[in-house]
Amino acid sequence: MSDQNPHKSKGWQVVIAGTGINLALGVLYAWSIFKEAIVSSIKTGGPGAFQWELTSVGTPYAVCCLTFAFAMIVAGKAQDKIGPAKTALIGGLLVGAGFVMLGFTNSFVGWVVGFGVLAGAGFGFGYSAATPPAIKWFSSAKTGLVAGIVVGGFGLAPVYIAPLAKTLLHAYGIQNSMLILGIGFLVVVCGFSFLLVNPPKGYVPREVLRGYYPALDAEKKKKEEVNATVSEVLRSPKFYVLWICFFIGAGAGLMVIGSVAGMAKKSMGEMAFVAVAIAAVGNAAGRIVAGVLSDRIGRRATLFIMLAFQACLMFAAIPITANPNAVMLVILATFMGFNYGSNLALFPSFAKDYWGLKNYGLNYGALFTAWGVGGFVLVQAADKIKAMPNGNTNAFIAAGILLACGAALSIFLADKKKVVAGEAEPSRWQEFWAEFSLGFKVFLGFEAPQVRAPRNWDAIEKGRA
Repeated sequence: MSDQNPHKSKGWQVVIAGTGINLALGVLYAWSIFKEAIVSSIKTGGPGAFQWELTSVGTPYAVCCLTFAFAMIVAGKAQDKIGPAKTALIGGLLVGAGFVMLGFTNSFVGWVVGFGVLAGAGFGFGYSAATPPAIKWFSSAKTGLVAGIVVGGFGLAPVYIAPLAKTLLHAYGIQNSMLILGIGFLVVVCGFSFLLVNPPKGYVPREVLRGYYPALDAEKKKKEEVNATVSEVLRSPKFYVLWICFFIGAGAGLMVIGSVAGMAKKSMGEMAFVAVAIAAVGNAAGRIVAGVLSDRIGRRATLFIMLAFQACLMFAAIPITANPNAVMLVILATFMGFNYGSNLALFPSFAKDYWGLKNYGLNYGALFTAWGVGGFVLVQAADKIKAMPNGNTNAFIAAGILLACGAALSIFLADKKKVVAGEAEPSRWQEFWAEFSLGFKVFLGFEAPQVRAPRNWDAIEKGRA
């Protein structure tokens, strides 16, 4: 039966290529290393020093997050129309151009354009092209795993970029380091882009052909019917619930990631980059673990767990950052990175489950705007709050409250069953709790994993009316 699938080896090739691209693009998460170097230059002064306002140092990063997110819409459309290889190639050229530009300027506007706009757009094009083709080669039972591996490259990147950037900055200075990184990223992203390919029309994953997942044969027919256009997605209440949850989860995580080196420097000095690298391991692990876990216990239950856990960590951060301890800071940053990373595996999987693959690039691009807006708004807000008395504490409290609200909001993703005569009106809380309980039993091995078919929200609402 497996001989009917001549393309079976391409799936993991695409996964490796997508992961390689994200390993390069993940330089975004090493921003705190660049930020510390810029702050040091501002404070030291002298010829060639950066002459920025200290309160504006985070702006290129915030603009980059925003550009990244909105570029995903255009890039998603491009990925659907011209394919992932050309889309990733455009991303590599933009990132390379942005970093090369940084090699020739230390002006604030130059960095906003080079890092914030050009590199940000490049991140969007490269990132949007890496995951969709990879998950198309595998069955729905592996969506979370494959998405987690590919986006895990983005989160894992600081493990090597943080020490590399630190070494380059020490040896060559800020601008020459950006030039070297730009050329390197240009070569890596453009090189891997040629390995990205969508499966041929009519392709069926080999695990389905071999009958590894019997339930998938019936589920596949249901899922093929779900190919929503972006206009249909934008009319779905679930889109806005997911958007707000993504806004909160991603924004709170980016708020911490962009400041990890600064927080760690108080107790770790010049070794603060180690905290960035270790936190990146947590970031990457969160993507893979959340992807696998969501395949087993369900996306909604996994999202609730991750948002609630992140809320607890924000409140735990208050005493830890007030009395810095290197070990505790690293542990805190690692778990925060873990929870943040889970968002980047869960939401691509939600998009595939709910809205199908035909317009996946554009649909997920629309949802991904939550990541950019969340990063821009919450990073900027955190900087303003931290400048006030008792700022760090208030920033963590605000983030913790938002995350708790996000966890509560995720309950509304559960579908209500149709009203049955003589029975009480079903509630989303009951549906959520039923799924959560089933997921817990699956996790413990008392129940077999179940493949969940996407449910059309509008059809459900019409059926209930």
